[in-house]
Amino acid sequence: MVQQQDEKSQHKNKASAEDPARPPVRAERERDAERRQPQRARWARATAQRIRTYNFPQGRCTDHRINLTLYKLDKVMDGSALDEVIDALIANDQAERLAEVE
Repeated sequence: MVQQQDEKSQHKNKASAEDPARPPVRAERERDAERRQPQRARWARATAQRIRTYNFPQGRCTDHRINLTLYKLDKVMDGSALDEVIDALIANDQAERLAEVE
C-alpha cells in the first residue's frame, strides 16, 4: 500500500498520489479491478436468483437452477427423497463441466 501526505486536504493528497508519474500504483489498481470483476459478476448472479422454492399447500419442491420440480415435499423435508434433488444437481453440474470442456 502506498500513501502520500503532503497537504491537509484529503482530496489534494489523493490527487497527488494518483499522479500519472506514479504508474505502479495506478497499474496495480487497474489489475485489481480487472481481477475482481468476474468475482463480482458471479456473486451478483448467485445472490440475485432464487435457488429453491418450497410450496407446502401443493406439496411441491422446485429447484430453479436446474428446473427440477418434485411433488413430494414431505419426503424431501424428512430426507428420504433428498437424494433425488442431490443426484439431479450433480448430473447438472457434470453436464455443465462437460460443456465447458468441449
